[in-house]
Amino acid sequence: MKRISLLVVILALIGLFQRCAVTKQISEVKTLGDCRYTVASADNITLAGVDVRSLQNLDLSQSPRIGLAILTKDVPLNLRLNLDITNPTKNLAGINQFEYKVFLSENELFTGLYDQRIEVQPKGGTTRVPMQLTTNAYRFITDSKAREAIVNMMQNLSGKANTTPSKLTIKLRPTLGIGNSQINYPGYITIEKEVNAKMLSVE
Repeated sequence: MKRISLLVVILALIGLFQRCAVTKQISEVKTLGDCRYTVASADNITLAGVDVRSLQNLDLSQSPRIGLAILTKDVPLNLRLNLDITNPTKNLAGINQFEYKVFLSENELFTGLYDQRIEVQPKGGTTRVPMQLTTNAYRFITDSKAREAIVNMMQNLSGKANTTPSKLTIKLRPTLGIGNSQINYPGYITIEKEVNAKMLSVE
């Protein structure tokens, strides 16, 4: 009987600890939604393995490698986008991992999973999140309207002056850890930014 009672107590404590852990995660995620977001810099920007800063006026016809990639319909666009998160509240902001979607002028450009713990300290703390983004840019390059938008974005992110600002929408969907399971948080944290070369520190 004593063993059964002890087991019940242990199970109750485990349940309590799990509820407390979930409550803490939800609180940190809600605080993350109250943070300020800045696209701080971008680096390692390549198209089909070609550094976009080496292309004059981003003329895609200059590179045989890009031309070959277009023929094979596989044009990898890779870059690292450094996102600064500032926490103006009195509470800790945090997230264990999140799914992300990045839209360029309402077109979904990048999707992925960031699986590292992020914490942003209260009262003005700032944390930089390096997001490694990759996509097959073929469908954007072969569509005239989308091509203009993606070329403008690469020009802005690579530091070229006098370019049209790019409208980026970043959607973050937090994942909560419950026991050994990962559960998606309902809804997204949405960040909308107009990005131009003057705003960025290109590394």
